[in-house]
Amino acid sequence: MKPAFTRLHSLFALAATAAVLSACGGGGSSTETLPPQVTMTLSNGAGVSGDIVITLEPTKTPVTTANFLAYVASGFYNNTIIHRYAPGFVVQGGGYATGTTPTLKATSAPIALEVGKGLSNVQWSVAMARTNVLDSATSQFFINLANNTALDTSGGGYAVFGTVTSGTNVITAITTAPCS
Repeated sequence: MKPAFTRLHSLFALAATAAVLSACGGGGSSTETLPPQVTMTLSNGAGVSGDIVITLEPTKTPVTTANFLAYVASGFYNNTIIHRYAPGFVVQGGGYATGTTPTLKATSAPIALEVGKGLSNVQWSVAMARTNVLDSATSQFFINLANNTALDTSGGGYAVFGTVTSGTNVITAITTAPCS
């Protein structure tokens, strides 16, 4: 997906934190590990702010999930912006630093494309952005604002690796906020 600076000016002041939750089994000594979650704090500095929670899918997309969590753990997403908004389609961020002229941040090496894993580009799913090269995803991701299942296979597909499980109201608010 090509970056297009339809700048929402929502700072990805991503106090992105990851948590792996555990749940106790029914009376035995076994524990079940729940999927990791990342909390992102979004703010445009003009009254729109809040947290979103992304629940990840490490069993279906281990490479993509590990890549995303590595960026979170390093603090990479702090003070990045949502640089693309395509109404009724997606919001995209995770690559450009804040500032009067957004600048592309240096990233780690691209990862292998993980599609066909039983995950689909449906509303509120989170997928990796990439160039026309299949194995080119690095740090940028997008949140589907609608059911975009054509992205599952279009041009080789776009790898879904999580779902926004809390805070969809924040995403909706940033899509209606005025640009500055």
